[in-house]
Formats: sequence, structure tokens, C-alpha cells
Amino acid sequence: MRLADERGSAVAEFAMVAGLLVMLVLSVMQLSLALHVRATVADAAAEGARHASLLGSDPAAGVQRTRELITVAVGSAYAERVTAGRSTVAGVESIEIRVAAPLPVLGLVGPVALEVAGHAPVERLG
Repeated sequence: MRLADERGSAVAEFAMVAGLLVMLVLSVMQLSLALHVRATVADAAAEGARHASLLGSDPAAGVQRTRELITVAVGSAYAERVTAGRSTVAGVESIEIRVAAPLPVLGLVGPVALEVAGHAPVERLG
């Protein structure tokens, strides 16, 4: 026999537990999306640096390649701030591609808080 004051408590408990479960699942999905965007942008920067470091290529070609890869993978909004430069790492001339992109906080929207760089040594003959 049930007490009169327990009627409907299962519905209330389900609503509270379901709300927490939905929040947990959405949080995990959002973290996964943020990590995916970061890994994709970092890989595109590294690939752009390798492309720019090839014999006969230049940093502008690396920037273009990086923008293409990011646009195809996650969208053009993430490929707006791509820069290239030359640097020396351990005495070896290198190309550095730097990407500043939004960190997805809510869906694919967020502040520009993600900055990654890719490096590659410049090819030389002889």
C-alpha cells in the first residue's frame, strides 16, 4: 500500500535524474567537439607548415593549404586568422604556421581563445 504523499514522486525523481543525465551527455559531447576542433586545427597548421617548407614553395602557399584544410574539416570561420613566418629551431631554418581560432563553447560558437602552431624545416638541395 502506498502512502498518499508519495504519489507522483517517481515522476519528479525521473525528471531530476533525466535532466542531470542530459546535461552530462551534452557536456561530454561539447568537450569532444572542442577537442576535435583543436586537433583538426593543429593538424592543418602542421600540414600547412610542411607544404610551405617544400622546395620551391613559400609561406603563402602554406597559409592557403592550412585554410583549405580547416575550411573542409570544420568551416571557414575557423580559418580566418592564419599567419606564416620563418624561424630558426636548433639552428635549422623552419616555417611556422600559426592559427588563432574560436574555441567552441556552445555548439560551434565561442571566443577566439584557441591558438596553435605547426613547424617544419625548410627543404634545401645539397
